[in-house]
Amino acid sequence: MLSLLAILSQFFRNATSIIGPELIRDLSLSSQELGFANGSFFFALLLAQIPLGLAFDRFGPRRTVAFLSVLMATGAMLHGLAETGAHLAVARFVTGLGCAAGFTASVVLVSHWFSRLSWSMMLSWLTASSQLGVVLAGPPLAATAEMVGWRFGFIAMGLVAMLVGYLFLVIVRDRPPGWVPAPVGPTDATGAIEGLRRVIATPGLLRMLFLFMMAYAALVTVQVVWIGPYLHDVHGLDALQRGNVLLGMAVAQTLGTLLVGPMDRLLNTRKWVVAASASLALTSLAVLAIVPVSLSTAVGLLFLLCASSAYGSVLYAQIRSLVPDHLAGRGATIGNMAPLLGSALLPVLTGFIPPLFPGPGPGYSLLAYQWIFATLAIALAAGLAVYLTTKDSRPRQVLPAASRQTTT
Repeated sequence: MLSLLAILSQFFRNATSIIGPELIRDLSLSSQELGFANGSFFFALLLAQIPLGLAFDRFGPRRTVAFLSVLMATGAMLHGLAETGAHLAVARFVTGLGCAAGFTASVVLVSHWFSRLSWSMMLSWLTASSQLGVVLAGPPLAATAEMVGWRFGFIAMGLVAMLVGYLFLVIVRDRPPGWVPAPVGPTDATGAIEGLRRVIATPGLLRMLFLFMMAYAALVTVQVVWIGPYLHDVHGLDALQRGNVLLGMAVAQTLGTLLVGPMDRLLNTRKWVVAASASLALTSLAVLAIVPVSLSTAVGLLFLLCASSAYGSVLYAQIRSLVPDHLAGRGATIGNMAPLLGSALLPVLTGFIPPLFPGPGPGYSLLAYQWIFATLAIALAAGLAVYLTTKDSRPRQVLPAASRQTTT
């Protein structure tokens, strides 16, 4: 059920990418309107995180996700009815609210059901399975758009969202069998705010979140907003060809996720797994920004970007390891707010770049896309520089001899 939830979330995140040129045509969108509409999806995710964390700790992920599925389905239907850029922005916003628990529910439930050593691996498996949503947003959605129109695809996926929400309510359990809750005092508004304050004040957390904000935003700004227009304007690919490239990107990200997931456990380091992966992603963005490349080289660099950006599960595990169990929901959502903040801002920011570099035809110029890639590379480099000042977080901490004897 967590995989199905993540698949839906990834589909709706990526659904406007491949059909971007068709949306621009049918809704008469400017680059700023396209960037704003996609940014509104992540802005909604961001706004939902604090109440979502409180709901997880108060009501549990099961009931919270079931409620949000109604919003997800509603937003999907609104996509099918959109006639202007403003309509699309509203549809993206409502869908974003519905998808707010797409991954944070997994962080909370995995931390409840599995040992700390398994967190990164389990989250990486879920992230890998979620790439099926990216696949569905590629060739299947492109083919649907060509045969019956893109509106039908959104309406159909809205019905699927309702079904998944119902099944989540019926099947999922928030805790393993036999779990006995620790006694807690009465919860009030002051306690809720104090819990958030304690999570935010965790030493080293903000520096990790700064990289997470830049890293995830750089990837989704390419994957969700500009990959379709870039392949169409610069390399002349049609919708189905663009969908095939997105499919390859999803496969690359899946393989990267499966590779990176257990690496922190094998190497007993999270910091250097993240740093090495981020450096490869930065390299791919820098080359796309500096060098006019052929189609095959561009596709290879996009694959590298997706594969090397698959360290989010390791960062989530690193962040979750700092937060006590009774604040797991708020810790997961605070950890999720940073990448969502970046994903709300960078699409909007990059939307202002294409008009500065007009092209000879109806599309955007190569120079405009190079500046978009350069902006994302600079953001990622800044995040990595801050992250490198943090202390390592090791899945297996080596205790001093006296501590080992005491533990024994």
